[in-house]
Amino acid sequence: MGVLITGATGLLGTKIVERCLRKDVSVKYLTTRKEKIVSEKNYQGYYWNPETKEIDTDCFEGVQVIIHLAGGTVSKRWTSSNKKEIIDSRVQSARLLHSALKSLPKHSVAQIISASGISVYPDSLTKYYNEKDTQIDHSFLGEVVKAWEAEVDTFFGLNIKVAKVRIGLVLSTEGGVLPEFKKPIDLGLGAVFGTGEQWQSWVHIDDVVRVFIFLLKYCGEGTFNAVAPNPVTQSELIKAIAKVVDKPMFLPGIPKGVMRLVLGEMHNLMYASQRVSSKKLEDQGFEFKYPNLQPALLELLK
Repeated sequence: MGVLITGATGLLGTKIVERCLRKDVSVKYLTTRKEKIVSEKNYQGYYWNPETKEIDTDCFEGVQVIIHLAGGTVSKRWTSSNKKEIIDSRVQSARLLHSALKSLPKHSVAQIISASGISVYPDSLTKYYNEKDTQIDHSFLGEVVKAWEAEVDTFFGLNIKVAKVRIGLVLSTEGGVLPEFKKPIDLGLGAVFGTGEQWQSWVHIDDVVRVFIFLLKYCGEGTFNAVAPNPVTQSELIKAIAKVVDKPMFLPGIPKGVMRLVLGEMHNLMYASQRVSSKKLEDQGFEFKYPNLQPALLELLK
């Protein structure tokens, strides 16, 4: 099987590439930096530039599945220009893949698996969301996911199966939020944001990778929540991290107004509450390696 991956050098992409190569899946990847193009057995790079609509269409040869992870980081201050870059990096990249495939007389692509986010679900302390919920959060990230998924859905028109993976709070020591949560805890300055009652639908990085491989193996289609089966409150998450690294927790919650001054609109990331179900994936036969928080943290931090 041949797979084409965008965003292959990111935190998630690197892990997916490793897993594919271990399973003898031939990997091609797209990069905007020509110096990052390598050619090895079962691992070949190709140039693209979604902004200028350039793409080496040889990348599609022998490819049955596209894993689409490309997208600019949301972890930077949400200025007008950064907001535009965050949305454009997702929409333009998907649009370029679609137009390139459409221009070919024939191709072998049968499925696209695209990253997405649970931030599409409205902020709530009481609701328990699943993939059938159609409400969109009235926030910038809700807008991002809506535009992102709408662009990926256009692949239906090319008779390609579409799978969208709504990823929760990814726990990894190599990037993402866990190192950021851990830094103040290591200094004895651990604290929750606000009341700490907001739900955190988390997932171990290894399980996210396994979700993509699972959907690739079984040619899955539809929308799937990539979150562990047991979400926790932020208070439970922060206290669990502190317990694993054996640090005290005694500071009061950080008021929303303080973080608004520090981060601007991006402070919403710290206070949003999304309790999200993984039942659809489990009903399809997927088994989480890390369904509970404490073992996941122990594996990562010990």
